[in-house]
Amino acid sequence: MHATVGERLIIHGKQVGQAARRGEILEVRGDEGGPPYLVRFDDGHETLLYPGADCEMEGEQPAG
Repeated sequence: MHATVGERLIIHGKQVGQAARRGEILEVRGDEGGPPYLVRFDDGHETLLYPGADCEMEGEQPAG
């Protein structure tokens, strides 16, 4: 995954019925847009994130 500051991402719930989390990338700390990313989620929580398979950029179409 590659990202730029200001892009938004979605982390899908891991269990049925669990809400997705959405946030804005504040900093890109990896090389050439790679992780880790400093993310501020819509609830105000900030964390350093290495995205997993449950994460996608907002507006991105799933592969397949």
